[in-house]
Amino acid sequence: MFNDKVLMITGGTGSFGNTVLKRFLDTNVREIRVFSRDEKKQEDMRIALANDKLKFYIGDVRDYDSVSQAMVGVDYIFHAAALKQVPSCEFYPMEAVRTNVLGTENVLNAAIATGAKRVVVLSTDKAVYPINAMGISKAMAEKLMVAKSRMIPSSGPVICATRYGNVMASRGSVIPLFISQLKAGEPLTVTDPNMTRFLMSLEDSVDLVLHAFEHAEQGDIFVQKAPASTVADLAQALKELFSRDNPIKIIGTRHGEKLYESLISREEMAKAEDMSRYYRIPADNRDLNYKKFFVEGEQHISELDDYTSHNTERLNIQGIKDVLLKLDYIQEQLDA
Repeated sequence: MFNDKVLMITGGTGSFGNTVLKRFLDTNVREIRVFSRDEKKQEDMRIALANDKLKFYIGDVRDYDSVSQAMVGVDYIFHAAALKQVPSCEFYPMEAVRTNVLGTENVLNAAIATGAKRVVVLSTDKAVYPINAMGISKAMAEKLMVAKSRMIPSSGPVICATRYGNVMASRGSVIPLFISQLKAGEPLTVTDPNMTRFLMSLEDSVDLVLHAFEHAEQGDIFVQKAPASTVADLAQALKELFSRDNPIKIIGTRHGEKLYESLISREEMAKAEDMSRYYRIPADNRDLNYKKFFVEGEQHISELDDYTSHNTERLNIQGIKDVLLKLDYIQEQLDA
């Protein structure tokens, strides 16, 4: 499907964008446009990859004109640009709104206006029952995507979303922090030892986006089934891999953090389609006939459970080590 096509990645210099490029640069895709606002990261990527298929566009998803101009002639869009750090979004919630909500609207409007064929919006487990500004803003981005999907003409793009949990070793995540602390001989700063998080690799995140790309109908959200671990077990697994015995320092839950993460709400589980490795959550396409919202209920919803990092497959320490050893980042750090 990507042969001789033009792909655009918003936020393309991030962890996800770099992984996509590794997957696509040796294929028959005609052009990949990296759209972001960080000129230094673009320059580093340009020098490191030195590939004529790569085109770089400086811009910000907050600015519709810069998005729409970069999107002219694009077939497919992976929308990865976002503010993702929970604490910073808590302190600056309107910045999260401007990037994650209004920025997503700009991307979707530009895709419709410029004749793109497919758009995949990258979301997060924090959008399910959100308790922090980052999750709320991503939940609104999902709602925007579904709302736009209802109004797109048959000739317009197919738009959908993917939702995934903690991506191991991604920029700003806890694994690089723990490794840095291990190597410096510092205590590992654990928020809550019983806190659980899904474990997913960057390669898994690209697989999920490609699955959504291939199978989506208008307004779908796709979720990958993933194992989880406690933060305490993750820290112990890293200590054993790096043969270190740093102490653990419990620092308490940070601003806006949950004890566990949900990938699918029980309301969504009532209509989710099990696709073996993935779940497909179809769009809620009810109209503004309020009776359908407030009178015609679904009794079996109350009998279902959310899909969370507390009730998914829980890895033991050896299982966590096995997963970690598959990551290029871990191998590089062990060899360093």
